[in-house]
Amino acid sequence: MYAFGVEPNWLERTFHRVKLPCKNLTSGVRILQLSDFHASPDVPLSLIERSVELGLDAEPDVICLTGDFITDALPFDEVEYTRILRRLSSAAPVFATLGNHDGGTWSASIGGLDDSSLVRKILAASNTVLLDNRSEIVRVRDQSVRFAGVGDLWSGGVDGALAFADVEAEHPAILLAHNPDTKDILVDQPWDLMLSGHTHGGQVIIPLVGDRYVPVRDKRFIAGLKQWNGRQVYITRGVGNVRGVRVNCRPEVTVLDLVS
Repeated sequence: MYAFGVEPNWLERTFHRVKLPCKNLTSGVRILQLSDFHASPDVPLSLIERSVELGLDAEPDVICLTGDFITDALPFDEVEYTRILRRLSSAAPVFATLGNHDGGTWSASIGGLDDSSLVRKILAASNTVLLDNRSEIVRVRDQSVRFAGVGDLWSGGVDGALAFADVEAEHPAILLAHNPDTKDILVDQPWDLMLSGHTHGGQVIIPLVGDRYVPVRDKRFIAGLKQWNGRQVYITRGVGNVRGVRVNCRPEVTVLDLVS
């Protein structure tokens, strides 16, 4: 059946040019964003690896993973998953943030993991830098870009003051936040572009019904590049899914070219 056997595996690589304020950004920076892998019986590791290969073909300078690495507590091959993610860190610096399914209060409430130690272990073993309410600077062709990340909104993990404690206004600041609704509680923090997932782009989009059932408050921020309060937000449709279905909403590998 198309909705279960074809579209969930039909990866699309998208390219987007993102203009940022001229904060010492003298040449372009290419970011690969991958999100919502949802490793589970519904999303095989082979699909995740294909998304990694498709993303690496674009030769990114920096890689951002915006949460929901797993779906629930069901077992998967932890060693193989680590090997796949290590392919990313072998090519470029990789930063990550956690999603609501990765363990915590929300996850526990639906029978998932009650803490994120498993996902943290996989990220550490794959040389992925977890930005859990903190930031780091990356040098790309003699220019500095700040990457900040916060915890998951639904799990009560967002601490904007801590995440942006070391952020200087003169450098471009890229924020990793799983849920796009996070923007509303970080309005006073100095970020230029926020990268999010969580929505799966709607996952199932039915003609005349649309994507109204997406689990976010602000229905304007479901997929794509959006303007907000003089800043920009990119919401990727993500790689995986929940319950193995996609309709009119292909899984996405996102490439963002930052220019001043």
